Amino acid sequence: MTREEKQNVIQDLTTQLADSSTIYLADISGLDAATTSDLRRACFKANVRLAVVKNTLLAKAMEASDKEFGELPEVLKGNTSLMFSEVGNGPAKVIKTFRKKSEKPLLKGAFVEEAIYIGDENLDTLVSIKSKEEMIGEIIGLLQSPAKNVISGLKSGGGKLAGIIKTLSER
Repeated sequence: MTREEKQNVIQDLTTQLADSSTIYLADISGLDAATTSDLRRACFKANVRLAVVKNTLLAKAMEASDKEFGELPEVLKGNTSLMFSEVGNGPAKVIKTFRKKSEKPLLKGAFVEEAIYIGDENLDTLVSIKSKEEMIGEIIGLLQSPAKNVISGLKSGGGKLAGIIKTLSER
């Protein structure tokens, strides 16, 4: 690979890192061609982009990026695959589901909405992260709950009051 080609790859990676709020680093070494193809299909179905990159080029792209990746460049050893997604827990769910059939991919690290996770032990934490839309839905549900209680109380209270008045007038 020439120096110019490397510069182009670094620029492309820097652009992808800047455009994505969710970035996972995984190790898929040791997977045969059929298993890797199955992983790529699973990623495609989950709307996750999977790319295999050279560690040195990715490290330079992280340095050139405006984002702060903290300790992520330190995990760039061995084979590294990048997983990009719009949903914070999308790649984690793909990895967890895929590991029911295979022991790989292993999670090296993740960058999710400015938070950094290092190590495979964080996979369960990442799976349980809620997306922005799920959080907004929960907040709206919580905000609507008191209003619904007040309205139902008024409706039921009005019926009780009318029943009491009707009983008293009949006496």
